Amino acid sequence: MADSILRDKAKQFAKNTVFLCRELKSNHKETVLINQLLRSATSIGANIHEAQYAQSKNDFISKLEIAQKECYETEYWLELLFETECIVEEKYKKLQNECGAIRRMLIASLKTIKSK
Repeated sequence: MADSILRDKAKQFAKNTVFLCRELKSNHKETVLINQLLRSATSIGANIHEAQYAQSKNDFISKLEIAQKECYETEYWLELLFETECIVEEKYKKLQNECGAIRRMLIASLKTIKSK
């Protein structure tokens, strides 16, 4: 059940990021930064989804750790785009909160898995 919630949150976050990046690309020239955000944000959910089909416990942990790293990277790109005035504060805070919630869920999941 918790995995399903995590997957759903990550997928919704990816969709929200895609919508934001579409908007940003039509208004800004920082396409390199926008593409980096798009790659890292969508990679979170892709790695969580891929973890479902892990070949071993270590493979499962590895996929979730990659997703966690992608969360940290995504937070960086969001912060950079906000600080360079590409993203308004309301959208920045919403996405930053979503990403932070996913990251915290990943941290908790990894702690549980590693303790078993």
